[in-house]
Amino acid sequence: GGAAVFLSSSAANYIHGHVLAVDGGWLAR
Repeated sequence: GGAAVFLSSSAANYIHGHVLAVDGGWLAR
């Protein structure tokens, strides 16, 4: 169970960070 929680958390953090990076690049323009 711990591994699944860790993987889902990592995926969520990666996706969230990626979305923020895309939004930041768009807003910079």
